[in-house]
Amino acid sequence: MFNFGQNNFMSHLIAPSMLSADFANLQHDIEIINKSEADWFHLDVMDGVFVPNISFGLPVISAINRYATKPLDVHLMIVHPERYIADFKMAGTDILTVHYEAVTHLHRTIHAIKEEGMKAGVVLNPHTNVMLLKDIIRDVDMVLLMSVNPGFGGQQFIENTYSKIGELKNMIHASSSSALIEVDGGVTTENASKLVKAGADVLVAGSSIFKSDDILKTIHTLKTA
Repeated sequence: MFNFGQNNFMSHLIAPSMLSADFANLQHDIEIINKSEADWFHLDVMDGVFVPNISFGLPVISAINRYATKPLDVHLMIVHPERYIADFKMAGTDILTVHYEAVTHLHRTIHAIKEEGMKAGVVLNPHTNVMLLKDIIRDVDMVLLMSVNPGFGGQQFIENTYSKIGELKNMIHASSSSALIEVDGGVTTENASKLVKAGADVLVAGSSIFKSDDILKTIHTLKTA
């Protein structure tokens, strides 16, 4: 299994969101991320039901996995994600996160993900209170806080995320959980440092990386924030 936790040199991990990559030149963008200081590939799967957008599914993840040399962090924005756990493992997923709002039996789903040999995470939409995870925080490997409403890239960052990170960090410490905190949505080189200081362990960035003039430099800036 890959090294899931933080490394010895930096305080946080960077996961470029491939939703913002150039899908006409996807292998090119994958290879740039491979040689960058980024730690994971972040892959958003949307079904047009749970969120009002459709992205990509298992065939694209399998294709990315053929070229990626770093772990695949897959974020499922779909209804009934529990039906596809084994399929995402087969496609090459290393970390699988499911929405609290989309899963009826969260404890069962988290353990089903782990039984497939993947790290298991839970995602909270901006309006969802972190205290709802109190009874499962020791079972999850990661909590992904959405700092925009899920469904589309390039949205404006929701400022309440900073206090939400703090609440979640306190819960993790109080319960002796080892869960990482990942933040996704509106992450830029301007707010990365503040997010890390608030307690974020993993920063997901899409538009700010792939729309920059120098992808490698932008990732370096995020990594050293």
